Amino acid sequence: MTTSTSTLSPFHLAIPVYDLAAARHFYADVFNLPEGRSSEHWVDFDFFGHQLVIHEHPKTDSQAHAGTNAVDGHDVPVPHFGVILGWETWEALAERLRGQGVKFVIEPYVRFKGQVGEQATMFLFDPCGNALEFKAFKDMSQVFAK
Repeated sequence: MTTSTSTLSPFHLAIPVYDLAAARHFYADVFNLPEGRSSEHWVDFDFFGHQLVIHEHPKTDSQAHAGTNAVDGHDVPVPHFGVILGWETWEALAERLRGQGVKFVIEPYVRFKGQVGEQATMFLFDPCGNALEFKAFKDMSQVFAK
């Protein structure tokens, strides 16, 4: 099944967090994500139009010891998740995160410059060690380009 980027359906992603209060603060206050349903052990967020759920859970191995893969001269944390934003939205997010003193694993920059798939990217960890990537393409037709 092929889906174009203009007809994408929202995804649902549930991730473990070992400090629910710190993670809730991070997603609600640092990212300014609207909160949805919640309980004593989980919280739903509107993650740029997608449903992100943080579930209280003991620390996982990948949270304690993130692996990496080399991409464009950087050690990209694995696993990671994120979202592709519009270029201006990505730039505004990068500035807002810098202004809040967020520590990046990979500082915001443009990778594959002048090549197929040129994109802006940045990586960071939430307070529980979950790695996030935010990307942007000036040309959205390059998202899956080879």
